[in-house]
Amino acid sequence: MTGRGEPPDGPPENPPGGEDEYRSLVFDESFVRAARLQEFSAQERMGEPARAVRSVRNVSGPGTRRRSRAAVALVVLITLAFATAVYIGFRNPYRAPAVRHAEPLRTTVVPLAPRGAVPGGTPEDLFATGPAASHRSGAAGISLPPVRRTENFSNSQVTAALSTVKDYLVASSVDPDVLTGRMVRPVGRLLDPDQTAQFDRSVSTPADDGEHAATGWLVRFDPADTELADTDVRVEGSLSYAETGSDTLEVVSDHTFTYALRPAAPGPHRADDASLFTVRRELHFVVDREDLRLHRLEVRSAYVQAGPQSCSAEDAGSLRPLLAGERTDSRGPDGTDPYATGLPRAELCGTLAVSSPPQGPPPPGPDAATSPGNRP
Repeated sequence: MTGRGEPPDGPPENPPGGEDEYRSLVFDESFVRAARLQEFSAQERMGEPARAVRSVRNVSGPGTRRRSRAAVALVVLITLAFATAVYIGFRNPYRAPAVRHAEPLRTTVVPLAPRGAVPGGTPEDLFATGPAASHRSGAAGISLPPVRRTENFSNSQVTAALSTVKDYLVASSVDPDVLTGRMVRPVGRLLDPDQTAQFDRSVSTPADDGEHAATGWLVRFDPADTELADTDVRVEGSLSYAETGSDTLEVVSDHTFTYALRPAAPGPHRADDASLFTVRRELHFVVDREDLRLHRLEVRSAYVQAGPQSCSAEDAGSLRPLLAGERTDSRGPDGTDPYATGLPRAELCGTLAVSSPPQGPPPPGPDAATSPGNRP
């Protein structure tokens, strides 16, 4: 519309110049009805960059039904997978490995009595002319055998087991602090935890009961009576091994240890007051895979022969050597009462065939001449 004009239905009811001074601003009903209204869409109101709103499909259409079937199939598959996993878990043909516990150590300690007075001399002369003249010193005398893998253990695992046994033998038979009773920790730290309590009781309150003799675990002399005349320990023996199960190796050690001892007396010592003392130890060890990982072992049994000692020597806590010039007493092994209650005791004693520099070729080591039936 341009300029002023008449409404479509004729002039307004109020003539010009009337009292209605706002006539130019009021639209009557016919004008409003005749006006053309236009409403912009949402996209037009948002401008050109706006994207059109996607129309909502019918929720009950075929697409919805397809998605519902897929969701149900997925739930069924997850349920079947979970049920299968549970079933296989209960029907697993591979049994979990059984937890193995170490057995208590069984010990036998046999004193070896000399045939006469114990000869004395300097450590150098005694070692040079005695049976241990050809034996090597200390850890060098404990050599590992040729190593071959077993069915279930590799070369490195067999070597690790033998090395752990060697460490135990050195700690329990060669270490001067252990020999003189000052320390026991180097031995205890190599033991299976299941044997720790038995070991602690054996060294604190030893008993000759076949289970709690400290001298079954280690070589120890009473520092109040004996001291080392020389820290050089002569060693000769062998190691062997065998697989006894898919998880265990058994190692057997058989070594002879020769020590130079003298009386623990105050003041200076004579150069020729030393004497030799010999200990033969046959030990059976068990090493499993956990022991290999933690560098430890289980001592299953210990058979020990030691002399010169008297047959009546109480050697459960420490060995009681006869030193230079001493003789054994005339007392033999005590009798055993088969009617006595409690843990049975077997009184054993042997004769030390060689305790001094021999006149002829030396035998390979101590020889225990026990009476029939004494050695188990």
